[in-house]
Amino acid sequence: MRIVHVAGGLMMALALAGCQRTSSSMDSVNTQRNITPLEAAPVGTVSSSQLPDPTTDTSQFPEKPTTDTAMATGTGTGDAAAATALDVTKESMVGNWRVASGPSSCDMFLTLTNLGSGSRGGTRGCAGELTAMGSWEVAGKQVVLKDRAGNAIARLYKSADARFDGSTNSGQPVSLSR
Repeated sequence: MRIVHVAGGLMMALALAGCQRTSSSMDSVNTQRNITPLEAAPVGTVSSSQLPDPTTDTSQFPEKPTTDTAMATGTGTGDAAAATALDVTKESMVGNWRVASGPSSCDMFLTLTNLGSGSRGGTRGCAGELTAMGSWEVAGKQVVLKDRAGNAIARLYKSADARFDGSTNSGQPVSLSR
C-alpha cells in the first residue's frame, strides 16, 4: 500500500512541476504590435452623372444567343432519341456527373444557380466542345448543354435512371452517368 502512496505522491509532484511558470524564457518576446500608419494619398476629383436609359441604347448589350428551335423542341435530327427518352427534371440533374465523350472522359457539375436562360454548370478535364460549357437547361425531354455565351453545344436524352446519351453540335457522342 505504501508503494501506491509513494507513486501517487511522485506523480503529483511531477504534475505540479509541469505547471511551473517559465517567465525567464518569455521575457525577450515582444508582444506589442509594431504597426506603422499609412500615409494619406491624394485623391483625384470625383465626378457624377446620370446613367443612360437602358431602353434607348441597346448597343451596350451583347446579342441574344441563337438557339436551334428544331433541336430544342425535339423535331430535329434527335427524333428517335426523343421518342424513347425518359422524362427528366432539373432537380434530378443537379450534382456531379461522369462524362464520356469519344475516347476521353471528364467530370461535369450542374447546379440550379441561374445563369442567363439556363442554370450554371461546368466541366473539369474535358476536351473539345465541352471545355466551353458554362450553363445547361432542360427543354422538354432533353438536356441542353450551353457555352458561356448561351449557345447550345450538346443535347442529351435520358436513357436510363442515371444515364443520359446524346451528341455535341459537331456530332461527337456524349454520355453522362453517375
